[in-house]
Order: sequence, then C-alpha cells, then structure tokens
Amino acid sequence: MGTVPDLGSVPNSTLPGYRDLNSRCFCVSLDETALRGALASELGQPGLYELVQQHCPHLFAPRAVFVSQDHLSRMAAVVQAVTSMVALPAYQEVALAQAPPLARLGEARTHGVFLGYDFHVSETEVGLIEINTNAGGAMLNAVLARAQRACCSEMAPLVSPATQADAFEARILAMFLEEWRLSGAPRPLHSIAIVDDAPTQQYLYPEFLLFQRHFQRHGLLAVIADPAELALHDGRLWHGETAIDLVYNRLTDFAFEAPAHAVLREAWLTHAAVLTPHPRAHALFADKRNLALLTDEVRLREWGVPQATREMLLTCIPHTERVDAAQAERLWRERRHLFFKPVAGYGSRAAYRGDKLTHRVWQEILAGDYVAQRIVMPGERVITDPPPGQTLKFDLRNYVYDGAVQWVAARLYQGQTTNFRTPGGGFAPVWEFGKRVIGVCPQ
Repeated sequence: MGTVPDLGSVPNSTLPGYRDLNSRCFCVSLDETALRGALASELGQPGLYELVQQHCPHLFAPRAVFVSQDHLSRMAAVVQAVTSMVALPAYQEVALAQAPPLARLGEARTHGVFLGYDFHVSETEVGLIEINTNAGGAMLNAVLARAQRACCSEMAPLVSPATQADAFEARILAMFLEEWRLSGAPRPLHSIAIVDDAPTQQYLYPEFLLFQRHFQRHGLLAVIADPAELALHDGRLWHGETAIDLVYNRLTDFAFEAPAHAVLREAWLTHAAVLTPHPRAHALFADKRNLALLTDEVRLREWGVPQATREMLLTCIPHTERVDAAQAERLWRERRHLFFKPVAGYGSRAAYRGDKLTHRVWQEILAGDYVAQRIVMPGERVITDPPPGQTLKFDLRNYVYDGAVQWVAARLYQGQTTNFRTPGGGFAPVWEFGKRVIGVCPQ
C-alpha cells in the first residue's frame, strides 16, 4: 500500500501520470469463476454469489483502477495528519462541543473500527473529501482480491497475491480483538453482534454474512441482529439467551437518537457492551463540520499545529466551511466550484454539486445545516474500448484503524456520487504502479 513519508515530503507536483493505464487498459481483471468460489469458500456453503448477483449486481467492477505509490503514500500521510489533529485537546474540545450530547457523555476507551477516508485523486491533486466511521466493504474487498487475474505477463506483477487478502482479514480480526483489549474487559472476547436496522434488507447484507463467518472461523460466537432483537438486563447486552460482548455497529444513526436504538444508547452509557464504532469516534472524525476545522488556517496556527501538518491538511483537504446565511450571496456566486453536503447526512444523501443547484434547493440548503466544500474532481477510468469508450468516475477508500491504513479500494460509479447502481461499476481493486510500467499493457 506504499510507505508513509514525512508529512511534508511529497509535493503534489511529483505525483506521476496515472491516466495512461486507466484510459488505455481494457482488460477484465475480475474472474467471475474465482469470485464465485471465493464467496462460497468464505461461508463454507454455496449460494452467496447468487445472493450478491440478486441483491447487489453492481457491487464488483470487472476492471482494476491504477494508482501510483505516490498517491498511496500521500493518502497515508493525510491520514496521519488527521490522526494527529484528533489527538489535540483543543481540537477535541471544539469537535465535541458541536456534537450530540451522547458523544460527550459516553467514555470512549476504544478507537473505533473501520474509519473510511475517501479521496479524489488526479495527476496533480489528492483531496480528502470525507471521513466515515462505519465504512462498509472491507470483507467484500478481501474476497474481491482473491478473484483477480492478470490479462498479460506485463500486468502480472501488479496483481496482489491472495496472501495479501489473507493478511488483511487477519488485521480485521486483530482490530476487533484490540478494541476488546482496550475496553479493559477482564475476560476473553466471546461474542459479537453485527447490528443494523433490518439487516437482511441492507444493500451490503452479503458482507454481514462474510463478517459473521469470519468471526465464527476464529472461535467467536457471531450473530446478525436488528437493534429490536437486543435487550439489557443483569448489566449485560443480550441477543436472546446470548450475552453480547461487542457490537459491530453498522447503523447510520451515529448518536443512537432514534427510539428504536435506545438499547444501544443505554449500552454505550453503561458499558454493558463494547460498541464499535461509537458516537465519540463519529464526533471526532466523521462529523462533516470537522473538515471546516481541519482547513481553517487561522485556527490551526492558534492551536500550534506544526507547519508540515498544516500544509498537508490545507493542501490535501479541499477547503470546507459551514453554510451561513450571512454568506449566501458569496456562496451562490461561487457555487460552481463548491459541493454542498448536509452535516447530518450520509451516503451522499441530499448532497449537491453547486453547478446543478436550483433556486429552490438553494433555499433548502440555506434553511438546513450544510457545509460547502471546494470541488475536487474524481479520477476517471475508461472501461470500454474507444471510440468513444465509456468512462466512469472513481474515488479511493482507505480503510483505517488507529491511524494506520489497512487497505485501499476504489469505487467506480457514474453520476454525482458513488451509488453501486452503475453497470461496470462497484468496488474495484487498486493496482499500484510506478512510472516504469505506464503504457506497457498490450491490450
């Protein structure tokens, strides 16, 4: 995934051209037979491949995305810079002051699993557009990595061996065990509940099954549950007759504000179970207002942030600000260069590119709670032979735990935001290359 450089050591101008392979290589890297086998072997039973095809047919892209080591190293450096910021008491004070009360009330002993740092990259720019606390797709990408093939001998060195997927899955398990250790529990981890609303109806339900099987293979009792199936008594969280040690939280109600999530709210406050990711992690990392803090040069100087870290943040996070009605005229004038996101939104819901705004939607934005972020264009991947060739956009998701990048995956899509609804789109493997291999693909 690339080595992590000193925070100021990778100027954007050094990022090598990556467009050649992304625009001229039309090889199919996804081996459908291998994918079917990988999904079946993960669960120890057939049928998951068919479930994926029926439930989410555009989950896996047939082609890989190419990036340079400089892209990977720079993204890892941004992750480090953000992690160092979140450790600052001054930053925590501001971030938690604007967060829901639950994030401040609960004691957070753990880091929170699966932070997702989403980037747009180009030849001249790396831009962190969002951080998520319940980033999905990790287990799916481990399976995807086992189903790749090289189109030719020249591309063979770029295909990750299956051992890398094995190592990633080992890191996933170790991450949950570390969360349990950090909680201070006096006993070994025994049981995990993978929790979401109506889990069988969720788009990524197949991944819940993969997580369940992964935990079970390593001796853990694992259940997939709706919050309504959980109960609190005797100081523990229960699923039926099973006491739950740890909740892998896949909800998008990040502060457990819905009445249906009251049991998790109480479990968080009373330490009846370890919840990960948790409300405090969302408040410190994923609240979109934090991007405004991280791109406020005056505030960064006041906090004594080192120059190299300031430059990394200001260069690699597109400038973000709260939408203030007092600035409405300026923001409307500059809208073509801005992307508007609701503070409490997720999954790109109610997010708008400024150049597509109507006056009606603009009034809704002004009346709501939004941030405005400078647009950083996504990468592009040509997926069909010219002329003219179909082009999809892509972003890069870095799966992160405790400041370390565990895996990098691409998401190919068409339209305004990632959607997993685009033929030819979905999760794609990221193949790292150097300048020496640009243009060698004979296809």
